[in-house]
Amino acid sequence: MNKALLAFAFFLPLAGCALIKPDYKRPEVELPAAWKDSAQNPERGKDGSWWRVYSDPELEKLIAEALVRNANLQAAAARVDEARALLVQTDASLYPQVDGRFGRSRTLSSAATGLLPPGIQRERNDYIATLGVSYEVDLWGKLRASSQAARADLLASEAARETVRITLSADVAKTWFSLRALDSQVVSTRRAVGLLEAGLSLQKKRFDGGVISEFDYRQLEAEAAATRAQLPPLERDREIQEAVLAVLLGRSPKSIMEDAIAREAEDSSMAMVPAVVPEGLPSELLLRRPDLIEAEQRLIAANARIAAARAAIFPSIALTGYAGSEAQALSLLFTGPAGVWQLAFGIAGTIFDAGRREAQVDAARAREQQLLAAYQGAIQNAFREVRSALATQSRARESYEIETVRAVALVSALRLSRLRYQNGLASQLDVIDAERNLLAAVNSRHEALRAQRSAVADLYKALGG
Repeated sequence: MNKALLAFAFFLPLAGCALIKPDYKRPEVELPAAWKDSAQNPERGKDGSWWRVYSDPELEKLIAEALVRNANLQAAAARVDEARALLVQTDASLYPQVDGRFGRSRTLSSAATGLLPPGIQRERNDYIATLGVSYEVDLWGKLRASSQAARADLLASEAARETVRITLSADVAKTWFSLRALDSQVVSTRRAVGLLEAGLSLQKKRFDGGVISEFDYRQLEAEAAATRAQLPPLERDREIQEAVLAVLLGRSPKSIMEDAIAREAEDSSMAMVPAVVPEGLPSELLLRRPDLIEAEQRLIAANARIAAARAAIFPSIALTGYAGSEAQALSLLFTGPAGVWQLAFGIAGTIFDAGRREAQVDAARAREQQLLAAYQGAIQNAFREVRSALATQSRARESYEIETVRAVALVSALRLSRLRYQNGLASQLDVIDAERNLLAAVNSRHEALRAQRSAVADLYKALGG
């Protein structure tokens, strides 16, 4: 016992100089001073509900449903729970482990061997109750480095969950607006088909009466059929978007197959949302994006595991012991003479392993380099996404404004073409051309509005919500 304590006292002063600690430093990255464009600051809810910028109650209900029921978000939350449990498991190695033991045995010895001492019974009982303690002395910092790595893994998993949340809310918003745009396009196309078929019915009477030629009538019939042909692809795409949205909302397979997404008709509340462009924000704020936090925490964990691998090269020091009672009869188990105890001190180290532990250190360094490259790539991708989202939002807004001007002009052109037709200055085909152009402009305007709304969602996503 005294020798064990002397050995421990000899190694203890080495702890201060031999402790191996992680040496992580955030990689230097050349960042722009601020955002390239400038306009009003982005709006968001106090709780991070950025989608309130749309002022769309239906969308808010859908996102709330998705945040509760979406399978990917539930899986991300479970990964956070797993990382938290692993951290507790790793931290437990920093503390002593206490075990309790109670045992009873009955032994029969042979009397024919001549080895049984005189006065010793052949058949005897043994009762033992002990409380044991084992503890590994973290002299070199291996356990503490492993704990730091596990804690970084937990922070990374929490950031990954936030990334899933932001991506999910953006995907729900974009799919919702795609569905609304298709609704509007279906309505406008059906309205155009109804007008064309009513006009075609009238022209059929004129054709039967010999007022117009078969050539003119067949052209009108073909135009009506061409407009009707636009409906099936639009309705197909609407069905697809509805199914995609149902999956994002986490609905059941039965609901995906049979139920429709409840929605009201498009109204003025669904107008184009204001532009969202941060003004003069420092680029360092983008480093708070959850995916960048995750990438950095993975890098921190890898750096800590290098320290753990280096510390594993040195011998491990373990302290063990137990105290309790042992007796032949249960009634004597907790009497003074039945007491037993043991203290042990051990040092175990590898003398030769053909370079295995050094290779583990090299592998840990290589994993750190991989994660360093991934972190730098994630930063580059983040700024690319922001720049692309800013450009897309700006151009989408311009496209919507141009398509609005185009649609207004074509409404006037259709009115004038009908007046010209009624006064005999134009043919029915001129009117149909104007109607076809107006339908294309209206559908293009719906698509431009969808693109502008989606661009806002993409920008919030690129900014980290």
